Amino acid sequence: MTMPTDTGFPDRRSLHERIASDLRDEIMCGDLPPGVKLPSTVQLKARFDASNATIQKALQLLKDERLVIGRAGAAVTVREHRQRTMRPASYMAPAGAGAAYRWLTEATKHGARAARSTLLDVTETQPPADVADALNLVDGETALLRHQLLSIDDEPVVLVSSYYPLSLARGTAITEKRRIKGGTPVLLAELGFPPRLSVDRVSARIPTQEQYRALKLPGGLPVLRALRVVYSDDERPIEATVMVMAGHLHELQYEFTAE
Repeated sequence: MTMPTDTGFPDRRSLHERIASDLRDEIMCGDLPPGVKLPSTVQLKARFDASNATIQKALQLLKDERLVIGRAGAAVTVREHRQRTMRPASYMAPAGAGAAYRWLTEATKHGARAARSTLLDVTETQPPADVADALNLVDGETALLRHQLLSIDDEPVVLVSSYYPLSLARGTAITEKRRIKGGTPVLLAELGFPPRLSVDRVSARIPTQEQYRALKLPGGLPVLRALRVVYSDDERPIEATVMVMAGHLHELQYEFTAE
């Protein structure tokens, strides 16, 4: 349970938002594990010195966020698989011959019943400034964008925008509006650009309108935005991908040793 700290800085959020934030933290850190019942309304009213209506508004926020499940006359319980751990290192290497994209196989390996990718668009476009800088593009230079939505058990999970230098993408299947077996890492390796190094920059942001709609997000909770730059031989950037996912439903796990 979160220990109270009085810093003198006022919390201007409404009471039900503050109550939801405390319960959300306990769910996400595992103090309230999947399948467990939340404290009763009577207990929550006493704990937070709040009315029944305020407690119900707080619980509704958590239901909208897909963290808990509750029906009339039944206890509110923490939802199973309420937080997914993403392991970026496991997606870097190309998939084996004839295998599905690694993100899909990893998702099913870690408890998902079904995972799929939906290709939304393939187009030439001017990328965001941080992507252009990562790909060493000059001002105004365009890149090839492959835009897709990854889903687990029929729920949208990650909005993915992958950008490729046109000098590399032209004349290849990367420009075609169809899914590539095994994902683009397989194709890039076949073209002589095997992935050697992946660098991630992760930040928390308020979702854009497209992200909000595509991921069916509740309220104003932040998303995690990961900018991944993949380098091949001679430190050549071959791909820059922006991945956006609901911040309250995901965590990123990195493994490394001291330099």
